[in-house]
Amino acid sequence: MPRLDQVPRSEDNAPVVRFMYDLLFGKDRDPVAEPGTNTGTPGDWWTVFAGCPPVLQHCVDGFALYQSPDRKLDPQLRELGQTRVGWDRASLFVYSQHVKSCRAVGIPEDKIEAIAHWQVADCFSPLERAVLAYTDALALDGGRVADGVFAVLRDHLSDEEILELTYITCLYDMHAKMSIALRTEMDDVPERMVETGDKERNALEVLDRD
Repeated sequence: MPRLDQVPRSEDNAPVVRFMYDLLFGKDRDPVAEPGTNTGTPGDWWTVFAGCPPVLQHCVDGFALYQSPDRKLDPQLRELGQTRVGWDRASLFVYSQHVKSCRAVGIPEDKIEAIAHWQVADCFSPLERAVLAYTDALALDGGRVADGVFAVLRDHLSDEEILELTYITCLYDMHAKMSIALRTEMDDVPERMVETGDKERNALEVLDRD
């Protein structure tokens, strides 16, 4: 279960909550009592974010922004960044959802499968490799981008496209971290970093004895 309370359907729901519940779950369905979306997720990201309608509205506006036909950035490059950032942050929710989005924008299966190991894959163009490297720099290096990576972006993309790529990728870095922190959707998993084995024997004793 998510770490925060979920908001059931009611007549008191904020307009954005009612709109998204109708859109994603159907007009008469309470997604808390009857969870599940058509993409195979529980849908509890939405029911948790409904706890603060202005935040939910801000998120919905962000989705509309990056999907707008007014964007200059190629949707395939956008989805490479969004999918890779899900992988980088180990968010199964962001990664899995954007694997589906990769298919929707026409990225071939061999490239989708290679996003996880792009550094040794030969199926990506120089620009696609730069986008993936840039994503890693944003997500894993705190925004510290090597000049060589940025130079390739500048050779192929306008300033507006680079800004869109940066903003959208960082937006999904945030979504990935929030999903993990709040344990929503497929990121509702127990902490893996725990002690294993015999608690009465320390590692040095085991080495000495064995």
